[in-house]
Amino acid sequence: MRNCATAQVRIKLYMKYFVLIPDGAAGEPMPDRDNRTCLELAATPNLDDMVREGTLGLARTVPPGMEPSSACACMSVLGYDPAVYYRGRAGIEARSMGLDIGEDEVVFRCNLVTVRDGRMWDYSAGHISTGEAAEIIESLNKELGTSHITFHSGIGYRHILKLKGFKDTLEAVCTPPHDIPGKPVAEYLPQGPGGHLLNALMTRSQDMLRSHRINVERRSRGDVPVSSIWLFWGSGRAPEMPSFNETYGVQAAMTSGVDLLRGLALMAGMTVLDIEGVTDGLDNDYAAQAGGALEALDEHDMVVIHVEAPDDAGHDGLVDEKIKAIECIDAEIIGRLVSWDKDELRGLIMPDHPTPITSRTHRADPVPYLLWGPGITSNGAARFTEPEAARAGLFMEEGYKIMGEFL
Repeated sequence: MRNCATAQVRIKLYMKYFVLIPDGAAGEPMPDRDNRTCLELAATPNLDDMVREGTLGLARTVPPGMEPSSACACMSVLGYDPAVYYRGRAGIEARSMGLDIGEDEVVFRCNLVTVRDGRMWDYSAGHISTGEAAEIIESLNKELGTSHITFHSGIGYRHILKLKGFKDTLEAVCTPPHDIPGKPVAEYLPQGPGGHLLNALMTRSQDMLRSHRINVERRSRGDVPVSSIWLFWGSGRAPEMPSFNETYGVQAAMTSGVDLLRGLALMAGMTVLDIEGVTDGLDNDYAAQAGGALEALDEHDMVVIHVEAPDDAGHDGLVDEKIKAIECIDAEIIGRLVSWDKDELRGLIMPDHPTPITSRTHRADPVPYLLWGPGITSNGAARFTEPEAARAGLFMEEGYKIMGEFL
């Protein structure tokens, strides 16, 4: 009995953990690809080896009735119940950007988008660079900003609008631009109480952007210009969450190229890693991200590795790019993780939500998850795919509970 207890303590003291979130990697069968998903089509030898050694299942990361956003879903993956702690996405991103939100203030996600012929052409304005976007946000503040209306630069096309004294705007019904690719935008403008101000700002931005220097240069290069801002995901201050260390007894760090995950990390008391080359898109340096994550394990018990690339490819409807992103994660990230001493490393691999190529937006469907490492036994699965996870017969209705089981 004493030997068993000593062995358990030794595992607890020396175990290291990683959580890998390939954002939006799950999907739906594609009729033009033999009814297979991107996970089925991708070559993932490292991940397949892990699946054969670990436990594969399905989990619901988005509680019934809640929006299938990365905010809800990633909160579940990190072990926090979205039904308790989720109060809007913009407030989480503002936390990452260091923006304080007063009692009489609200924030909205402010995308730079491209509308053509009245339809949503590109939710990201051709994945505009952070530097170009920052200049546009500065111009928006000069032209549209007041002491009560301010714009704040984020990463790429993702930014924040802060409003002081306009709390009624939270009652407006808003639609994320990536939910309406190719659809008439007039049908999805902010509606209801508080929507008037949001619509006015969006309309005024279009006049300013039409001749903006950045757009002149982008047109000359053949790049997609920014034609409007798009406001959605309004919220107040993000709620306080108990720290990850207090909840699970583990000191954790996170690497991600997006403000949302960095904001969640800060809310959970995790260390946010700044790794050169980590981006929010398909140009992500996977090898650098894996190397930085492994280095973080020298000083932390756990590292969370969030990769945005599969989700971006899903929103853009780029099947080959999504497959390539999954394969890069397998080769450059998982390939490096499994080089760690297997007796000292335990892993959880789990997309936050599906972003199917067929719909180009998020779904609330359950996602596959894998538990791997010391103390975790095989349940006979062979590949990390949606059908294989369904066949495994293991289902977690409340996905946020997986973290407790994992640790």
